Amino acid sequence: MNYYHEHRSEYLEGLKAFLRIPSISTLSEHKPDIRRAAEFARDELARAGLAAELIEGDGNPLVYAEWLGAPDKPTILFYGHYDVQPPDPLDEWKSPPFEPEVRGDNIFARGACDDKGQVYIQIKAVEGLLKTTGRLPVNVKFLLEGEEETGGEHIEAYVQSRPPKLKADAAVVCDTEMFAPELPTICIGLRGMVYYELFVEGASHDLHSGVYGGAAPNPIQAIAEILSALKDRDGRIRIPGFYDRVVPPSPKERDAWARLPFDEKEYTQNEMGARELTGEPGVPLFERLWARPTLEVHGIRGGFTGEGAKTVIPARATAKISTRLVADQRVDESIRQFTDAVRAATPRGVTAEVRVLHSGEPSLTNPENPFIRAGAQALQETFGKETVYIRSGGSIPIVGVFDRYLGVPSVMMGFGLPDDNLHAPNEKFHLPNFYRGIEAVGRYLEILGA
Repeated sequence: MNYYHEHRSEYLEGLKAFLRIPSISTLSEHKPDIRRAAEFARDELARAGLAAELIEGDGNPLVYAEWLGAPDKPTILFYGHYDVQPPDPLDEWKSPPFEPEVRGDNIFARGACDDKGQVYIQIKAVEGLLKTTGRLPVNVKFLLEGEEETGGEHIEAYVQSRPPKLKADAAVVCDTEMFAPELPTICIGLRGMVYYELFVEGASHDLHSGVYGGAAPNPIQAIAEILSALKDRDGRIRIPGFYDRVVPPSPKERDAWARLPFDEKEYTQNEMGARELTGEPGVPLFERLWARPTLEVHGIRGGFTGEGAKTVIPARATAKISTRLVADQRVDESIRQFTDAVRAATPRGVTAEVRVLHSGEPSLTNPENPFIRAGAQALQETFGKETVYIRSGGSIPIVGVFDRYLGVPSVMMGFGLPDDNLHAPNEKFHLPNFYRGIEAVGRYLEILGA
């Protein structure tokens, strides 16, 4: 559509304005910025021609908008999030994280790809159709949140209440990536996640290791023992029953993954910056990344870590741990299994407490679903190549929430790239994907309307 091409400079300036708002949901001092970002998204939706509002509640505001002027046509629910991760470490950014800068074909800023750029794609796709034809080929609703990076409790509670205004035939989520440049991609599966804090306590206070060493319990040593009991050195999780529900990918899906353009050496050395890959022996890489559960340790805190020496046995220590789940694992069951395994592995002399910070169910969608097929067609027409189907090792909790409480499939049409540095310094978004993403989403609505 010529309209989309003619307004590219306008889209870029609007995206820059969105990216300048430091809407960091994990830091309370950015609460005013969170509201500014929500109001920005609401106002953009209103300017596009939708009825838009903020939904207040116990958490950051949700942004809701709708256009329902296509009776007897499907209804699409667009989802995205306007909050972003903290930009740290700041000294690794080549340009300030909230002063967007275009270098070559990329725009660099925190939130450029995750997820402000992809939210803006959705808004501008709908706007283009309304500005050129005065109507949409299908009914459209938007639900944007500001807590995706902190667990999404407000939106989950809202969706769980099943408000009639969320009734839809399918959801569209633009928060994933293309498998490779120029390769249109639909993600049909996501891993779920449970994020834990493990608190271990020994004595009532820190102890001198010379006076008490050999008799005093050591919480850091205890955490090491617990973690070793949960996962072996080959990457296999040792929690009893943890793999019982895991559904392996079909032979057809494995064959499709084997045909994807992929250079393992490039992935290992350049994308990851690692010496070699690890994980379960005999399990293919994509299966380890997309279709197998994982357990990862994100941090251990306790004792003395300052400069010099201090011979102390700490009274307490903490570990941050997450598990990624796959179909058909269940969050509640996995939490029980994890907690029981920690209890069984806790050594004498210490107590261990498991706390769940947040969680999300895994999801898997049939690629033959008509809303998925329409998305693949739109992407193929826009990018000029056949759409590939992949899964993602990441988690988008709302997808499982939509499936569970609204009963709708999620069409994950992502336009990011593997090297977009999500959650890391120098996050970027490839501008050709940004512009074509707008066209592809607009074309998707046209195909559904026909």
